[in-house]
Amino acid sequence: MRPRRRLRAASLLVTTWQICLVAAFLIIWQIAPQLHWVNPMLTSYPTAVFWSLLAMTQDGTLLLHVKATILATAIGFVGGMVLGTGTAIVLRWSPFVYRVLDPFVVVINAIPKIALVPIFYIWLGDMMSIYAMAVAVSVFVTVIMLYTGFQAIDPDKIKLVRLFSASRLQVLTKVVLPGSVPTMMSTLKVNIGLTLVGVVVGEFQSAKAGLGYLITYGSQIFQMNMVMSAIVVLAFISSLLFVAVQVLEAVILRRRSGGVSSSR
Repeated sequence: MRPRRRLRAASLLVTTWQICLVAAFLIIWQIAPQLHWVNPMLTSYPTAVFWSLLAMTQDGTLLLHVKATILATAIGFVGGMVLGTGTAIVLRWSPFVYRVLDPFVVVINAIPKIALVPIFYIWLGDMMSIYAMAVAVSVFVTVIMLYTGFQAIDPDKIKLVRLFSASRLQVLTKVVLPGSVPTMMSTLKVNIGLTLVGVVVGEFQSAKAGLGYLITYGSQIFQMNMVMSAIVVLAFISSLLFVAVQVLEAVILRRRSGGVSSSR
């Protein structure tokens, strides 16, 4: 019981410090503009952001922009994961294809994705360029992470199933993919944030709606309350998405461990 109490006390201490840090940040942010330590026109402050959020909620503006950003994030996230997972499987399936494509994947992944925004806008138009940007930001990271996870599978397990005449497809579906579940969960965590970043960057350039558009429009008319409100909502959305992925990870790993223990 004592180790459990110590763990609970340590967890409570960490949570308390986190709450205190957030409270201190909000207090300083509120006081500094009002005492003119900083220019309130440039920083806004929490109560002004609150009233701005309330006004945009009441007139439906906030909901419109949140829906646009979440829809684009969902499309980009699913598209990036599906395309990246499929590409990683192909690279794992064919060493020849991997040797051909590996330098291209590395080089394209190293290109700053923001440089692609004007190109996507010219090629695809305003809405499709946002989806393309969301996919482009996440797909190459997915390929690299999943392929690395596939290669890290214990080769002895692969040799064992091959001794029982398993086909390449069976090796993939029975050993490689199940053994890469933790890597897939890590990839989901990384991609959910990257996709949201890609959507917002795309909205900076070409959107007529979305939180990225709201940030750009607010900065153009010098409404920092609007800008800060959009940033606060983005932080809230990213936190919710991260928690959702964590819950999904816990459920999948629990079922996976339960299946392994029952098979034993």
